[in-house]
Amino acid sequence: MDNVNITINGVAVSVKKGTTILEACKKININIPTLCYHPDQELKGNCRVCVVEVEGQPRLQPSCCTPVTQGMVIKTNSKRVREARKAIVELILAAHNCNCLTCIRNNNCELQNISRELGIDSVRFDNVEEILPLDNSNPSIVRDGSKCIKCGRCVEVCSKVQGVGAIYNINRSHDMRIAPAYEEGLNNVPCVYCGQCINVCPVGAIYEKNDINNVWKVLDDKSKHVVVQVAPAVRVSIGEEFGFDAGSIVTGKIVSLLKRIGFDRVFDTNFTADLTIIEEGNELLHRIKNGGKLPMMTSCSPGWIRYVEYFYPELLENVSTCKSPQQMFGALAKSYYAEKYKINPENIVVVSIMPCTAKKAECIRDEMNDSGYQDVDFVLTTRELVRMVHQSGININKIEEKDFDDPFGITTGAAAIFGATGGVMEAALRTVYEIVTGNELKNINLTTVRGIDGIKEAEIPVGDLNVKVAVANGLNNAKIILDMINEGKADYHFIEIMACPGGCIGGGGQPIPGNIEVKKQRMDGIYNVDKSKLIRKSHKNPAIIKLYEEYLGEPLGHKSHKLLHTHYAKRELYEV
Repeated sequence: MDNVNITINGVAVSVKKGTTILEACKKININIPTLCYHPDQELKGNCRVCVVEVEGQPRLQPSCCTPVTQGMVIKTNSKRVREARKAIVELILAAHNCNCLTCIRNNNCELQNISRELGIDSVRFDNVEEILPLDNSNPSIVRDGSKCIKCGRCVEVCSKVQGVGAIYNINRSHDMRIAPAYEEGLNNVPCVYCGQCINVCPVGAIYEKNDINNVWKVLDDKSKHVVVQVAPAVRVSIGEEFGFDAGSIVTGKIVSLLKRIGFDRVFDTNFTADLTIIEEGNELLHRIKNGGKLPMMTSCSPGWIRYVEYFYPELLENVSTCKSPQQMFGALAKSYYAEKYKINPENIVVVSIMPCTAKKAECIRDEMNDSGYQDVDFVLTTRELVRMVHQSGININKIEEKDFDDPFGITTGAAAIFGATGGVMEAALRTVYEIVTGNELKNINLTTVRGIDGIKEAEIPVGDLNVKVAVANGLNNAKIILDMINEGKADYHFIEIMACPGGCIGGGGQPIPGNIEVKKQRMDGIYNVDKSKLIRKSHKNPAIIKLYEEYLGEPLGHKSHKLLHTHYAKRELYEV
């Protein structure tokens, strides 16, 4: 039998065999509160907030992990259910740091929402909250154990999606807590700073390090020339926080907003995404022609770079030497831009708006100062920019749209798709094909490398060579490909790896929630940006052509190698 017939609150419902009670209730628009449940994760049944009453069962059943059976009669709103849910949440609150007004997740907290929905206005149980010190050791991420509700979401995403295992369930029973191994700080374990733990946390137990005050400070300093760059994925996600649908393109509003806030110039990271394609594409061709290390792997994602430094250092020679677009931008801002506009680079402050928490750590790497200065000074996540918008009092919904400033404002569709998994690969192949063959690539939509799937493969004819490529998003998927390389089973020429599921559209600094359906909408927005551009190939960008003519000389040349390329090194798993 494919379907089973059940009754929920007196309503007859027919659902597929294997459907959970929670899913069945959603079908008839009944909302059941959950905390440990996440639509993109395995079922846990840890918190019991989702309990329901099933006729014939002496105990209440967790709806998130209980499959329906033929003839099942379910009550989701009986007195027994309401009282049980309320008691469960009150017990959680009794052990929780309820300093909500100053919490980073205030008004976007699942525990807060459930407490309101259940009508909890007091807690009957003694307060047993344990005040724990903040783990502020990591350059990207802060942990507040006193707000942890032990749902296990962060542990699952770190171990099963990212394959890192920087945080665990330690101890047992009442003493169980979630923390890094040996209760070390996050700086002393192989955390890759991806921030996926932040995106799945239902409360404020883990969040990005706050750089907002640092940015306000330099904006108020009249001796500083403060420029800002905006990553491709930000323009299709930030609108969610202001009532726009996921995937809505609000680029012009972001530019206008940043100018009103006080930035001296507002630039587009897409410019240096185009530049990355030129350098990385030529690097790939150089390796193929000269017997270089293959397969070559992209280097745009700082979380992925830390992963390979920790877990696969023997493959570091396979990683492209190109800096990420963020870092290329910073190096050019304090060299080319400073010279062109006669600004003392000591007075230039570069701020990045990124969908990524790992970018905060990337900008302070020792290698990222080839301009003679720290390439990028501060990184704000998409969420941090949202908070700055609220602090500024500017109504982003009603402001006029404006264009990015020169000389880093002209960009292509190829650069925009960097924000989605497969985008770097597609953009690179658009350029590599035309450089090698000298012919125009007619169909530039390389759909075989698009989509949310964890691993994608393609073989693209480029002149006399069939270029074999692979794309992976999420570090557990990267592990599969890296193991294949070590086993001699990967005959690829080029591999794109993004640390975050879905790529940058699912970055650790993006608006919460960001489940798979939201990521798909953001991805659609990214490809709509691409389609809207007059120029859709990086090597056709006139501003990039001018940059080489005026300053860099040629791809992989002396100046571009100094400013735009770097190196990576093995890291110890436990740096104590």
